[in-house]
Amino acid sequence: MERLTVWAPRVLSLLRIIAALLFMEHGLMKVFHFPAAQPGAPDPLPPMLVAAAWLEIAGGGLLVLGLFTRPVAFILSGQMAVAYFLAHGSKGFWPALNGGEAAILFCFVFFYLVFQGPGEWSLDAQVRKRP
Repeated sequence: MERLTVWAPRVLSLLRIIAALLFMEHGLMKVFHFPAAQPGAPDPLPPMLVAAAWLEIAGGGLLVLGLFTRPVAFILSGQMAVAYFLAHGSKGFWPALNGGEAAILFCFVFFYLVFQGPGEWSLDAQVRKRP
């Protein structure tokens, strides 16, 4: 068990990086239609979705780097909570049926990062190590 514990900060970094890359993809799909246009997104995007997309791109990029992880994760967790209730919760109670599973998962992964931090492989960790 001790060998696994040694790897925990690194695996936390992997969770942060992979979640952030997946999150960025949503913003890139909305704004740049990369790798494809986001299914169901209106064209042109309403201002609230433009703001959400840029939060996903910029916030996701900061999380990939592990820079300002805790405040960025807090903002993105809140964004996903709002997104769930505005876009998914009104379509029914069950997340698997209202399409809100990803929003809930991102919300709680980011909320976890607020308290746990970025992990070992991050710019935040490098800044903390400097004398």
